[in-house]
Amino acid sequence: MDLNQLRAELRQEHKDILAYWQRYAPDPEHGGFYGRVNYQNQPDPSAEKGIVLNARILWSFSAALRHTQHEDYRPIADQAFQYISQHFIDPQHGGVYWSVNASGQPKNTLKHLYGQAFTLYGLSEYVHATHSAPALALAKDVFQQMVKHAYDEKKGGFVEALARDWSPAKDYIISKYDNQEIKTMNTHLHILEAFTCLYRVWSDKSVAEQMRGMLHMFQIHIIDPKTYRMNLFMDTNWKIRRTAISYGHDIEASWLLPEAADLLAAKNSSDKPLQKAIRHIGVNMARAASTGFDPVDNGMNYELEPDGHLNKERSWWVMAEAMVGFMNAYQLTHEKAFLDKSVKSWEFIKKYLLDLKNGEWYLGVTAEHTILGTDKISMWKCPYHNSRSCLEMLERLEHLH
Repeated sequence: MDLNQLRAELRQEHKDILAYWQRYAPDPEHGGFYGRVNYQNQPDPSAEKGIVLNARILWSFSAALRHTQHEDYRPIADQAFQYISQHFIDPQHGGVYWSVNASGQPKNTLKHLYGQAFTLYGLSEYVHATHSAPALALAKDVFQQMVKHAYDEKKGGFVEALARDWSPAKDYIISKYDNQEIKTMNTHLHILEAFTCLYRVWSDKSVAEQMRGMLHMFQIHIIDPKTYRMNLFMDTNWKIRRTAISYGHDIEASWLLPEAADLLAAKNSSDKPLQKAIRHIGVNMARAASTGFDPVDNGMNYELEPDGHLNKERSWWVMAEAMVGFMNAYQLTHEKAFLDKSVKSWEFIKKYLLDLKNGEWYLGVTAEHTILGTDKISMWKCPYHNSRSCLEMLERLEHLH
């Protein structure tokens, strides 16, 4: 594919994704955004509203405003910031709830670190786009609450979740408390992503220290040094409790980790050796993740279980991250095979995941390309993976030689 054509298609797709969310996400009755909208674009006005969805909307429209300078993205970014500030922030204990009900009252008050991370990510990008002083103050507070209550000073890393008052919790969302899955790859990946975004707008040494610490945890506990794949679920001592090969997370981490190391090195020359080491790891992770890429249809498999069962679902977010991760690996190596996989990921998305009638992307398709899922908007189906992949690709294509 001609790269100019690719650039034009991705620029249009970014506009189309955001236009969908501008039209169908806002909840005119209760404020904020619907918690659920189906494939026919019909909202469920009674659906609970999750912090992950709201924070990702905040991030997506803030990033769009910053990258394009189009003011029509500002109202949704402002609306998301105001809704999170008014309904998700816990006025008594700090941090954010996991969910509120349709009218904005606290529903699940768990302080899940995954939710705190995305709140910090969205707030930081909003600050980057608007220079909002209240948003920066809130971002600093969320960061400090996370470190104060959930950081493991003895073993490193962060615990998965805590109760509303930051006391120990037994109610986990992503992992299993009963199996002692106290630390997860997924939550740590998104905490690092959030700290990186915060560090762009608040160059405090405490943030840099946390980023270095997180990269160190990935190096010694999360990434297998032999396979360059990530362990998924660990106990408080980082002993593996449960794992599988998650192709989507591996390819996503292959570019998010170097992004963090690059920012550290740009601000501190002493971090150059770390940057070099993390870039090397990132390329090897992309190489390892390539085994999940199916050359028959150019789709990315979802997961390989320890028992050998291969989940061949082609998920919307995995395909979005594959496009960026392989492009990042190409930029670092100039190996054409990586560029080909990046472009082919977009070809797959165009062919099978775009809903050309009702807008946005399907949740995924089977290996036989049967459409999966029912919702365009949900607790987890958000505009961040796909809108971010468009922005990342556009920025990277500008710098390709």
